[in-house]
Amino acid sequence: MMNNIKNNRLIWTVWLMWLCFLAPAHADTQKEGIDVQDIVFSHIQDAYTWHITEWNGKEIAISLPVLVRSEERGWDMFLSHHLHHGKVHHNYYIATEGEHAGKVVEKNSRGEEVRPVDLSLTKNVCGLFLSCGILLFVVLRTARWYKRHPNQVPRGFTGLMEMTISYIQDGVIKESIGKEEYKPFSSYLLTVFFFILINNLIGIIPVFPGGANITGNIAVTAVLAGCTFIAVNLFATKEYWKEIFWPNAPIYLKLPLPIMPFVEFFGVFTKPFALMIRLFANIMAGHTIILALTCLIFITVSMGLLVNFGMTIVSVLFCAFMNCLELLVACLQAYIFTLLSANYIGLAKVKD
Repeated sequence: MMNNIKNNRLIWTVWLMWLCFLAPAHADTQKEGIDVQDIVFSHIQDAYTWHITEWNGKEIAISLPVLVRSEERGWDMFLSHHLHHGKVHHNYYIATEGEHAGKVVEKNSRGEEVRPVDLSLTKNVCGLFLSCGILLFVVLRTARWYKRHPNQVPRGFTGLMEMTISYIQDGVIKESIGKEEYKPFSSYLLTVFFFILINNLIGIIPVFPGGANITGNIAVTAVLAGCTFIAVNLFATKEYWKEIFWPNAPIYLKLPLPIMPFVEFFGVFTKPFALMIRLFANIMAGHTIILALTCLIFITVSMGLLVNFGMTIVSVLFCAFMNCLELLVACLQAYIFTLLSANYIGLAKVKD
């Protein structure tokens, strides 16, 4: 009996979370129909406001500070609620179309729409601060426990952390880079693993303070891939560069046309590019599918009660399945990014 009550509470909690998450969609349905594309992209893209929910027709959101620099006005700082619903503040407004759609723009003296220098604290930046804070808390808490209990076997959260760190370090980093040369890269790779994992898990949570699509932002994955690119090529051995510019291949593939050297050198840049796209595409795709499935509830409102009720059940079941799958993908993508980064570093440490 108690288990049934707990299961029912869990189901209703998940249901209410999803309704709160897409409350604006319900409001749009009652007016002139639902724009699925707008809803999906508004939730997965970065924003100057951290939307929480909508209550009695009023939006509940956190206005984030906008910091911009115009060539004519200089630096200017204000809260983002001054730009809501097409408002103009100090000649600044949020573009609704064109190449600057969703960004703060202004009109210059010639009447042209231009982007100022934008250092605003956006939703994704706040999410990054949150994930970094969680990462620091997790690492420092674990280190503090070991400092206080040097001769005890860890349990609970600390035991889970030890098991995860030991698995990644011994089973991934050591095996890929080498037992003698892994130490300089161990801290970086472990940080990357937990950073991606925490951000992936935050992105799955549909309510505040979750929902920030950080690893689904290509700028974030590009920085992570760039760090791996630096770690691979900055600390590479002479043999690694020799194999790139003069690979072990038949001479007619190297002279007179440097076909194989070109292919090898091109591979230096395709590896981090693959890391960037793989993480970005997998996380973005998962969020998009979940949002699209959830929109089925609101799309079928005008099709009658029976159709809407049936599609609601289907949508909830598929969303629950996709969330479980996203949980697996969140852990798997963090592991794959770390594994491939370690493999690329290990290949760059080749010796005679």
